[in-house]
Amino acid sequence: MDDRISNDEADPVPEFYIPATTSLAELEPRTLKHGDSFAVFDHYGDVLRSDRSPQGLFHRDTRYLSRLEVLIDGKRPLLLSSTVDDENVLMSVDLTNPDRFDGRQIDLSRDSIHLLRSKFLWMGHSYERFAFRNFDTKAHEMTVEIRFAADFADLFEARGQRRVKRGRSHQPVVGAGRVVLAYDGLDNVTRVTTVRFDPKPEFLTGTAARFRIALAPGQRNVVLMAVTCAAQPAHAFSGERYFFRLRQARRAVRAAKRRTASVTTANALLNEALERAQADLAMLMTDTDEGPYPYAGIPWFSTMFGRDAIITAHMMLWADPTVARGVLMALAARQATAEDPLRDAEPGKILHETRGGEMANLREVPFGLYYGGVDSTPLFVMLAGAYFERTLDLPTIRALWPHIEAAVTWIDAYGDRDGDGFVEYGRRTEEGLANQGWKDSHDSIFHADGTLAQAPIALCEVQGYVYAAKRAAARLARAMDMGPRADALDDQAAELAFAFNQAFWCDDIGTYALALDGQKRPCRVRSSNAGHTLFSGIADPHKAAQVVATLMSGDSFSGWGIRTIPQGESRYNPMSYHNGSIWPHDNGLIALGLARYGFKEPVLRLFGGLFDASLYMELRRLPELFCGFSRRPGKGPTLYPVACAPQAWASATLFALLQASLGIAFDPAGGEIRFDNPRLPLFLDAVQLSGVSLGPACADVSFCRHGAQVAVSVIKRTGNLRIITVI
Repeated sequence: MDDRISNDEADPVPEFYIPATTSLAELEPRTLKHGDSFAVFDHYGDVLRSDRSPQGLFHRDTRYLSRLEVLIDGKRPLLLSSTVDDENVLMSVDLTNPDRFDGRQIDLSRDSIHLLRSKFLWMGHSYERFAFRNFDTKAHEMTVEIRFAADFADLFEARGQRRVKRGRSHQPVVGAGRVVLAYDGLDNVTRVTTVRFDPKPEFLTGTAARFRIALAPGQRNVVLMAVTCAAQPAHAFSGERYFFRLRQARRAVRAAKRRTASVTTANALLNEALERAQADLAMLMTDTDEGPYPYAGIPWFSTMFGRDAIITAHMMLWADPTVARGVLMALAARQATAEDPLRDAEPGKILHETRGGEMANLREVPFGLYYGGVDSTPLFVMLAGAYFERTLDLPTIRALWPHIEAAVTWIDAYGDRDGDGFVEYGRRTEEGLANQGWKDSHDSIFHADGTLAQAPIALCEVQGYVYAAKRAAARLARAMDMGPRADALDDQAAELAFAFNQAFWCDDIGTYALALDGQKRPCRVRSSNAGHTLFSGIADPHKAAQVVATLMSGDSFSGWGIRTIPQGESRYNPMSYHNGSIWPHDNGLIALGLARYGFKEPVLRLFGGLFDASLYMELRRLPELFCGFSRRPGKGPTLYPVACAPQAWASATLFALLQASLGIAFDPAGGEIRFDNPRLPLFLDAVQLSGVSLGPACADVSFCRHGAQVAVSVIKRTGNLRIITVI
């Protein structure tokens, strides 16, 4: 008998579902970001698709530019090449003119005029330079038209949400070389797009600018355009300002990258993937009042997420601990202090997501400040403990301690809903997310027969996070001379570990249950979630080998990575969001867990699979997720249609894989950087880490593989620092 779920009954469309009417893999968009602004363009640098599309210029969850199109003599130019530079600052597009006819004669042959479009974002502005050059032996004139529009759609509208009522759009105001587009939102906020040109166009309307470009042989001509997202119209600008702002943007990225330890290897292709990952993280990093904070991803998640940022910061911790501090301080500042069912908020709970658009302001969506994540709170405490172990920064921990205590209190008072010692979730209103772990699809938590689990739900990985959080809080309490409090937290962690291994272990499937449902019945489903129990340390060492064998079996490991749900499970679908796909960050956390329990060979297999996958990705960029089809000879992984790229925790995954492989650890009290059983995969002969810091001290360390062994050498050392290798 086939016990798979039937497709006869269609699942209802979940709230806040992202419709896949167009595949991002098909569009292959170009993305830019700075601060609270991001832009998604097609390969031409245009914005032509705005309905249910991420294309456009967005600022604080509102689309300020919904159309941008360049025409030469009424026709779209021919695309030669398109790329974003290695620093993710500048998008460059090479174009040329199409054939132009005068009657039956070719008046202007294709490939005669070169157009280089260069654009970047900076401080709420999009700057663009159109550079024309005539490579023909004859002089030519042409009409260049730039079309533009602003629909001021909320990000959730762009994602596909329908609104009954919208605000009022103003008529465009056309001035000398500029157009002002404005919208009065129902939230009483006026949003203004200013489009400016230099030189002034020959003809300008509220939707288009027209230039007459005359070029002698070899001559160049330049048109500049700036789009400003603000509450007030912007003033004129010039070419000097364009280059000045570009230099500022480049300096900011380079300053952010200097904070992070750099990695170079003997594999040029891995170097490209690492450089792109570091550039993506620098681009997604946003300065807040509390410090640097990695926004989750582009296009749909370019905002502050709790879980994503904590995991990203944890993966980056060995290379740049300032990110962890920024994340901890920012989340502490936004910790819930009161109950609010619409926002799933409870005292001590850590933020899941924040939004600043019109729909969030009006509470048409609950995500203005939304706390519907069951794992962000224990992960916050985990990160605080890991940050202290990395830095010994006691003043920061003292400042955070009231927030850590509030988080632990939330775990006990609100997280454990029925007093059984496990942390469960269930949304407070119908507007909230039905599933509140990292797998938050409506169908991601289920029983072996495919039946969806009913709340309150206790996820296996969340119990691990709570265990690690209480262990971390105990260490921090002990560091502040609060011995009795530390002992109590350690006892609670030990009790939880014992109860967890009793209630969640399923010998028949060789791993931990995905979850316990509202009746405390285990969801006997193999999943990648169980790998997180290795990451947190809650897994019984005697059961760890079985967990690893299940994770690395052919049903689970596709050749590219570990699937969220393996083949053979009732809801397995390699094209789904959470039920068979492969998420790089998921694999990164599992790799850290494998290394923690001493399983280095599987770590190297994961590293190899994800590295190989990156070779098939545009710009060598690991996306949010990709499909879980088995690896086929000579073919790359299958892309997921609406995956975000870049995505912060996907970009940070390579740092986690390096840490797991090399066994990077720190002892700031002893002034030691330690490498526990360092190993390298077969595709990697040598690695150099430069600028690995421990307080004021710093070191450059190289690793050279000789068969299965790795030799460690100190190239440079400043300050009082010891490098220890443990074999």
